[in-house]
Parts: sequence; structure tokens; C-alpha cells
Amino acid sequence: MMHSVENRFIAIICGAMLAFVAPLLALFLTISTERLARERLHNVEFLMEASAEAIAKPMWDFDQDGIERIARSLMNATDVEAVVIRDATGNVLAHLGPGVEAAKQRLLKTAISYDGVDGAKSVGTLEVRVPASGILSRFSKDEWAILGILLFAVAVVFAAALIGNRFTVMRPLMRLTAAIEATRRLGSRHRVDWTSDDEMGTLAANFNEMQDRLEREEQELKVAHRRATEIYNLTPAMLFSLDAEGRLTAVSDYWLLATGYAREAVIGRNFTDFVDPNWHEAHRLHVQSTAPGNGTIREVTLPFRKADGEFMTVLILETETGSNGLSLSVMTDVTALKQAESRNHAQAITDHLTGLLNRQGFESALDEAIRSADECGMQLACLFIDLDRFKWINDNFGHATGDAVLRQTVELIRATLGPGDVMARLGGDEFAILVAAAEVVDLASEIGERICAALREPMPVAGNELSVSASVGISVYPAHATGAADLLLKADMAMYARKRDGKNGQQIFDAGMLDAARERHEIEQCIEAGLREDWFETWLQPIVSLGDGKIVGFEALMRLNHPEKGLMPPGKIIGIAEETGTIGRIGERVLEKAIRHLAAIAALDGTQDTYLAVNFSPLQFEITLPHKLAALLLKHHISPQRIVIEITEAVLMLDNPEVHAVLKQLNEFGCRIALDDFGTGYSSLSYLNRFPVDIVKVDQSFTRSLSSNAVDVRRKSRMLIKGIRTISHQMGCTVVAEGIETEDQWQLLRKLGVDNGQGYLFSRPMPINDMVAMLENESEAKASHQA
Repeated sequence: MMHSVENRFIAIICGAMLAFVAPLLALFLTISTERLARERLHNVEFLMEASAEAIAKPMWDFDQDGIERIARSLMNATDVEAVVIRDATGNVLAHLGPGVEAAKQRLLKTAISYDGVDGAKSVGTLEVRVPASGILSRFSKDEWAILGILLFAVAVVFAAALIGNRFTVMRPLMRLTAAIEATRRLGSRHRVDWTSDDEMGTLAANFNEMQDRLEREEQELKVAHRRATEIYNLTPAMLFSLDAEGRLTAVSDYWLLATGYAREAVIGRNFTDFVDPNWHEAHRLHVQSTAPGNGTIREVTLPFRKADGEFMTVLILETETGSNGLSLSVMTDVTALKQAESRNHAQAITDHLTGLLNRQGFESALDEAIRSADECGMQLACLFIDLDRFKWINDNFGHATGDAVLRQTVELIRATLGPGDVMARLGGDEFAILVAAAEVVDLASEIGERICAALREPMPVAGNELSVSASVGISVYPAHATGAADLLLKADMAMYARKRDGKNGQQIFDAGMLDAARERHEIEQCIEAGLREDWFETWLQPIVSLGDGKIVGFEALMRLNHPEKGLMPPGKIIGIAEETGTIGRIGERVLEKAIRHLAAIAALDGTQDTYLAVNFSPLQFEITLPHKLAALLLKHHISPQRIVIEITEAVLMLDNPEVHAVLKQLNEFGCRIALDDFGTGYSSLSYLNRFPVDIVKVDQSFTRSLSSNAVDVRRKSRMLIKGIRTISHQMGCTVVAEGIETEDQWQLLRKLGVDNGQGYLFSRPMPINDMVAMLENESEAKASHQA
């Protein structure tokens, strides 16, 4: 059977012959036959003309034998098939050949004329039938010989082309095909046994060279595959490969060693067969959610079942190795790591002192509780607890006692909670409780009351009976907050509101606290802007002698004069500044301006002996305070004896050695110490003995009580003021009454022996310019009166 290449070659040659040789041959035959046909017809016509001249005389003489003899001679001519001679009337005189005209015959006629004395006369017609001209019928033997030679030459060329194609093209191609087929079937690299200097030889040489190169590369691939397999199996890691359907296609020896399986028992099985069934859906979603390709590494942690049935937690890093979905993965046993992470997480969300959740753990629990509450339609309450006196206990009894107080506090609070309530220590002495119920407000309020009642009772710690009260803030989800952080914040705000209202109790959040928080934030911003833009001013209020009404001193009062809001309440500013820690910077500004104002007043007549009383926050009593004060006094040429340091009970209650040292240095420097708001809070007469106090200021609440409509209140107030005056004078202290607003109060305080006083009756606090103007007017009035 011929190969397709040879068939195409034969088809090409045949096509070429049909396209070129056949048309030329047809053209040759056409031209040749036309020429021969014309020549034969011309010969017949020539014979007819000669015969017509020869037969004219016999016909004129009615020589029938002559006519027939001439007819027979014409009949013997080539290509003449029939002869008919007719006289002038149309009668047949001679007829040779077939009587009926054939379809393939051609009739030729010519007139027969006799040249007589009278001229030419028509004596009849000569009819000759010749065969119709055909292509093959027109050829002579010579022409047929030439045509045969031509066709033989074409056949020889055709055969030579076939034989040449078979030996020069088909034979090497068949050998090349056989080598390829042998390579395909047997797997070995077969060569082509063919050598020539033509293109087929080059093709065979290139094929043999390619086979050699492929054989070398195949050997190299086998070696590389063997090495890769060895590395895959010997790598001390749990390697495995999956196909596109998630079936195991290969596992490393270390994988088998770690899992306990045999290789034949796992190859071909789906990987999820070894995963905890509860994790099948999570694994499927993880694979679907991770986009494949581009070197993407998928990471997932799953519980894997070993051959002995036990589970180990494994971290799997998977990457696809090709577009066919094959993947290579490494599996690491992280069971111990996960256990350590769990322990670390538990430690990270647990307070080490009390064992409660810390802030991080409580916020996580709060998030989860909110999700559950949304699903179940429950309400949540967050109780924010802050111990009122813990800092004092910690500072005075030490951290060990403070830790013991915290642990006992936790036990007391736990006793008030239900089994489902969550408690956490947020830091320091702050605790939070999470309560869930359908109607949670009443339950949270009840728990808050129980907590406050439990903490009011003194607790025995290290041989001491210590009282720790609590301020509790309560917020409710979803009534007060939309999220965990917001709920905790609202409870914190409610707790601070409780502290501002007197501590030791509970407070439920309300919307007004947001306004208070917003106002607080605005005040904080105003404080920062005031320090930056120098909006803080020092106003002065005169302190007068109740005996003769003369000015003996001035109290420096802080004022924040906002360019748009005007004067802002100083009480709120001081409280917030003490909480934010900016009170020290404010105090320095006020002190510097107050001393500068005293220097301006000292230039006026009659004011050289007046003093300046400056209020100091507990936070200002730093070791550097005496040095700063000394520098200011030196700068403005003011004697230290003219400065009075006003302190409150809060400063003395600190019982801080550093505060004691600062007060002692100020006293030794020459400054006097005034105890402000005496008679309120936890005032103790022991302060007059323990601290270098020179002036005692009676709180203005006692002064206002002197004008009370209740007789008993007026009597008790007079007795208290008289007692303070007596003890203070015996201790060598001057007594100053605050808040004097009426003449009756002035006269009554003078009768009670109070030395000095201040209040709106004498003068309101005013800026330095107004104060200087007032003092100058009084000085001029006195001068004119004396004149």
C-alpha cells in the first residue's frame, strides 16, 4: 500500500500532466487534424474538377462506357465513398458506392460543362460523397507514430519520477517513520539508518541528533526524578501531594512515620478522610475562598487523625504546582504550640492577681454576649465598679495590703453575683460585671446595691480594719449603647457621675451624662487652648480686717477668660485640670501673674504690708516648688513674708513625706501657710499641730449659716466659729472668715473674735487693672478726707 506522501506525489504529477501536457496534446491533435482535413478535401475537389472535364465529352457523346470508366477511376480515389453522375435533367447516368447517404458522410458537387462550338454548355453534375472528418480518422501512420513516441516519453518521465521519489524521498521517510514508531512503541530512542548529502540526509542527521539529545535529557530527568523522590521522602517534614480532586498522590517517609500509616493505605484516598468530620465543611470553604495560582500559598490549621485514632493539630501550607490542579503541601504538628497558645491566650485575658478576666478578655466576652443577645432577644447590663478609697489604702499600707484588699473585694462581689454573670478586673481598682436577662435594669440595680452594701463593711486586712466603698455605674444594651465599646464607655461615664455626686453608690447611665462628657471635653480643649494662647488670668479679691475694715491682703483666684465664651466657671476648670494633670501648668501661670500683680499693688501707698494668698492644688506640691517660688519673688522684689500658701484638707490627708518636706521648706523660707475650708470634710484639729499652719480660713458655709432662718442653725454656727477661733488663737493662728456678704455677718463675726474676712460685701474678685484703680481711688479719697 502506498504511503500518503507518495500518493500526493503521484497526484501532483498527474495533475501537472492534466494541467499542462493534456492541453498541449489536445492542441496538437486539433491543429494536425484540421490541416489533414483541408488537404484531403482539396485533393478530392481537385479530382472532381479533373473528372468533370474528362467526363464532359463522353456525356455529350452519350458514351455510357466512358462515363462509367471515369466514375470507377474516381471511385478508386482515397476518401471517395460514393460517386453519382447526373445529366442536365437530373437523371442518374452512373452511381457507384452505397445508395443511401450515411450520417457521417459529406456530399460534394460540381457542374459538368462541355466546351463546344457554340461555347460551354452544362451537361450535368458530378456528386461525390466523402467521410466526415474526425480527430483520429485524419491521422496518417506517421502521425500516429509521432503521437505514440510522445506518449511513451511522457510515460517514461512519469515512471522515472515515481522511482526517483521512491528511492530519494519515500525510502528515507519510511525509515524515519519506522524509527518514530519504534520509539513510540518500545520507549527506546531509535535512529534512522540513512546517509546522504541532500535534505533527506540532513533531516535524518538532525533526527538522530535530536534522539541523542532527548535520550540524554531523559536520563537526566530520571536521575533528577530519583533524586527529587529521595529528597521528598528523606526530608524531615510531613510532605504530601494532592490531585485536583483532593486525593493523595504522594506522601513522604516522614509523613508516614509521623502519622503511622502505610503508603499503600493512603495513596489514592481523599485527604479529608483523615480530617475530623466536624472540620470538613470548614476545610472545603477554606479551599474555595483561597484563590489558586500565582504561587498562592493556602494556610489552614486542622485536627488530623493518625493511624492509632488519636488526633493531632496540624498546620498545612499548600501551594499549587501547575495548572492541572496538583498541589504540594507541608504538614506540621502544632499540637503543643496550639496548647501553648491556648495557655498564653488564657493568661493574656486573665488578671494574674484575682484570676478574673482582664480588660481584653472582658471586651471579647462582651462582644460575644452582644451577638448572643441579638440572636436571643436578651438585654445586657454592664456594671463598672471603682473603689473609692483604694489609692489611699495602697499609698498608706503598701501594695501587699492593697493586693489583699483587691482579692477580698473580688470575693465579696462574687458573692452577690449569679452563676452566669461575668466579672473582670479592668485594671487597678476598676472592675466590670456583665449581666444578661430579659429585663436587666432591675437585676443590675439590685446587684449594684448588694455590691455597695457588701463593700461598706470594714474588711480585716493585715490586722487592720479597712473600709473600701465603691462607685458603680450601670449601662444597658441596647437601650444605652450600640456596641461593646460603647456599652463599657457608658458604664464608665455613669460611674464617674456617681463619684462626682458623692461616691459610695450606684448610678444608671442617662443621656445627660453625654452632655456632661461633651462639656468636659470642651473644657479640656479650652484649658489646652488657654495655656497655649495665654487666656488664663489672675484676679484678686481683698481680705480685710474685720476690726477696722482695712485691706490686709489679697487672694489670687484663677480665671479663664475665653475670647468667645467669656469667663468660664473656675470650679469645673480646676477639677478637670486636676484629673488631666494640667493643673500644674495652670498653677505656674497663675502664681507668676499673681506675684507680678502684687508687685504692681506694692507700688501704691498704704499697701506695702499686704500679703498675697495663693491656692495650691495637691498635685503642685513638688520638690521644685520652693525654688520656683523663690525665683519669682526675687524677680519681682517681693518678700517671702508677704506670700501665703493656701492648702486644703486634701493636701494634708495625703500624709506624703514629700508634701511635708515642701511645706517645711516654704515655711522656713518665710512664707505663711493657710488651711483653707476648715470645718468641712474630715477636718481634724490635729492638722494645726502636725503642720506649720499660720492662718485658718473658716468655710463660707458657716458664714452663710449665721443668716439662717433657723435659730438652732444660727446658734450652732456661732458656737463652731467661736470654737475654731478660740483653738486657732491658742495655736497662734490668724482666723479668716470667707463668704461675708452682709453687714450683719460682718458685725457678728467681729464680735465672735474673727480677725479677717473676705466676701462680696467688701469686694468681688476683679482683674488687676480694676483692683489698682479701686485702690488708687480709695487712696485719693483718704488723702482728700485727711486734708
